[in-house]
Amino acid sequence: MKHRSVFALAAALAVAVPAAPSYAADELFLPLLTYRTGPFAGSGIPIANGMRDYLEMLNQRDGGIGGVKIRIEECETGYNTQKGVECYDLLKPGGPLIINPWSTGITLQLIPRASVDQTPILSMAYGLSAAADGTVFPWVFNPPASYWDAASAIIKYIGEQEGGLDKLKGKKIGYIFLDAGYGREPIPLLEDFAKEYGFTLSMYPVPADTMQNQSSQWLNVRRDRPDYMIMWGWGAMNATAVREAAKVRYPMDKFISVWWPGEDDVRPAGDGAKGFKMLNFHAVGPDFPALQDIKTMVFDKGLSQASSADKIGENLYNRGVVNSLIMAEAVRTAQEIAGHPNVTPAEVRAGLEALNISAERLKEIGLEGFMEPMVLSCEDHAGQSDVYIQQWDGQSWQKISDYFPPMVEKVRPMLEQAAQDYVKANQPWPERTEPCAKAS
Repeated sequence: MKHRSVFALAAALAVAVPAAPSYAADELFLPLLTYRTGPFAGSGIPIANGMRDYLEMLNQRDGGIGGVKIRIEECETGYNTQKGVECYDLLKPGGPLIINPWSTGITLQLIPRASVDQTPILSMAYGLSAAADGTVFPWVFNPPASYWDAASAIIKYIGEQEGGLDKLKGKKIGYIFLDAGYGREPIPLLEDFAKEYGFTLSMYPVPADTMQNQSSQWLNVRRDRPDYMIMWGWGAMNATAVREAAKVRYPMDKFISVWWPGEDDVRPAGDGAKGFKMLNFHAVGPDFPALQDIKTMVFDKGLSQASSADKIGENLYNRGVVNSLIMAEAVRTAQEIAGHPNVTPAEVRAGLEALNISAERLKEIGLEGFMEPMVLSCEDHAGQSDVYIQQWDGQSWQKISDYFPPMVEKVRPMLEQAAQDYVKANQPWPERTEPCAKAS
């Protein structure tokens, strides 16, 4: 009953979304759920541009994937969960090979539908951390690392700054976060680590409707004087948090974010943002052959929505490139396994599960050194890939650490337990029946 209005809207707009499956029309349908409007547009626009431009570059440079052109179609969600579900219902009749929710809230709504609709969900480095367990969630993927991996990596890095994880005992760590599914996702792990390592965890939730007014949260930070601050922000929240942190003179080299801030989140704070740190899993900058191909074959031809060429290579733009790279390589792997180019969503699911983006493959496609190699498997749908820390110097991001692994030995058992807890809370949950996919 609750989806009646969604299906009515889908019927009304059926003309806008072709009903024929993509694999029957000799094209690969890779739709993009994006948000170019609303309070989160500052983050959504560069990601949407990076995703779209990489796929368009493949069409221009390679004739698509495996000789089949990619059909690219955006659906505007405004980072709104209900609109995201409506987009899914609108796009589903067209036979999408992969769905990218680009919102933890939307992802959580679509996870139960993935196995029923036989459509893989790619929540690239966001969404439900427990979805990393492919034995429970065969249709959901969150590479190259989950939010729990990210939180563990930040705690690991903080421990190293203090001389070891045992030195965290008695420390105060603040956590400022968007008070939504996204921001709440790593809290169980942070609470568990606080007990294990003996630090005090202070939480500063930021409601979405007041995220541009964080004065009260940062006054509390100034009062509490945490030794480190961790941020899980998005959209306008990020820029506001950086400005407010500078205003209360919080030491920026002790302020560390998960991987979502972009350049436009730190520039408004001027010199006050210097020293701000962020986790990352790919390079920043345009100096890669594939990104230069985007400039010449997409941007210079007027096929990009990027406002200027210097946006190519910025952090969130490159994040969109990573997302589309994963999609494209999953399709290519699916084509190899299936033995034909016009693959189905089920075959692309197998391609995601057998994904192996090696250093050699990255070099072949013009992205040598752009990211660490990525390997997924039947059991591991996140990859738990290595990450690094970058720091804002006032003009650009500077890589200040080597790549290092998250605390896999601690996180993986927690992910598996969380997956089982999800199943218990969402009965009846289907047993996995899909065979374990392997590359040819």
